[in-house]
Amino acid sequence: HCITTTHTMNNSSQILRELQDLKKTWKVQNFNLTASQQARYDELMGLRKAFIQHWKETDRVWIGPSNAGKNFEKEEENVAPN
Repeated sequence: HCITTTHTMNNSSQILRELQDLKKTWKVQNFNLTASQQARYDELMGLRKAFIQHWKETDRVWIGPSNAGKNFEKEEENVAPN
């Protein structure tokens, strides 16, 4: 089930899934990884960082304040009456 070559890791969701699996394994193994698991984790993190860097370079990442949960209709309510 473990993918060992970086050539097949062309999908960021694959990388995230495998990182999540390694995190679960890490917890089950009393918060320790074997040498090969640690090497794989380091490889996946490098790939993940490369994806994010590429997204930043191509302006596909929002850098700024979060607008999550803000009520955009409030601005309309604050308009002065005629």
